[in-house]
Amino acid sequence: MTLTTPALLFPAISLLLLAYTNRFLVLAQLIRKLADEERDRHQSGTARQIMLLRKRISLTKRMQVAGVLSFLLCTLSMFALFLSFDVLGMLLFGVSLVTLSISLIYSLWEVTISTNALNVQLQDIENLRQGAAPKSSEEASP
Repeated sequence: MTLTTPALLFPAISLLLLAYTNRFLVLAQLIRKLADEERDRHQSGTARQIMLLRKRISLTKRMQVAGVLSFLLCTLSMFALFLSFDVLGMLLFGVSLVTLSISLIYSLWEVTISTNALNVQLQDIENLRQGAAPKSSEEASP
């Protein structure tokens, strides 16, 4: 294994961390918006949305930690290879790939929860529409 092998992973990890940071910022925006809406009026799906947001924050933290750890291990792998510690460099690179895979699994889990949260919002919209639908003439008579 040469020094260039782990170096190929650098751009991918950097872009991945940027995407994770973006997801975190979106979550922060959603929480702030939800807090504002809660202050204005109580919504039926708010409790479930809060639970899902807490889980997503936890997963986002885990995927960021695993991604940063992967980047650090990749860097240490390149440094070990630079110092001609080939076995250590390969070992660090292997662990870097494992932590990157863990980070991606957390990301997949978070995306799944994110889609569930969107379904909760869609269900709330559907419930509001059904509740706000005008009554037919048969329902209006006593």
